Amino acid sequence: MVVSQIDLQHLRRCVELARTALDNGHGPFGAILVDAKGRTRYEDHNRVTDDDQTLHAELGIIRWAVANMAPVHRIRATVYTSCEQCPMCAAAHAWAGLGRIVYATSCAQLTQWLSEWQVPTTPVAMLPVDTVAPRVVADGPAPELEAEIKSLYEARYRR
Repeated sequence: MVVSQIDLQHLRRCVELARTALDNGHGPFGAILVDAKGRTRYEDHNRVTDDDQTLHAELGIIRWAVANMAPVHRIRATVYTSCEQCPMCAAAHAWAGLGRIVYATSCAQLTQWLSEWQVPTTPVAMLPVDTVAPRVVADGPAPELEAEIKSLYEARYRR
């Protein structure tokens, strides 16, 4: 799993978006869509509510990409996320025909931390992206960002 310096720059923006989500009362998750030329095309953060648990940052990006990018451009794009995509988002990513995923922390890390903090388990098994979408290239985690991301999760979930 290779994460380059350019990847880290994009992941740092995802961390900023995750902080924005947390500041607005949502789970601390952020994501950006970068095209083949390295331009950020769209960014989002979680907007999950008690009424709608599907408002993940990645789904916002996926919906935007499907509406605004031709399939040939979607497959060449990269989605950067503060956390590895959940199974719902990974499946939607694959169905939308998006390219590479780069994540700062993994589902396994998040699951372990939530367990340590005795947070109830999610209703969906937190499977790795390559299990849900085996043809999608996924790189991560980025150890350089682990402590910062963990602190955001802790601020939201630790009781």
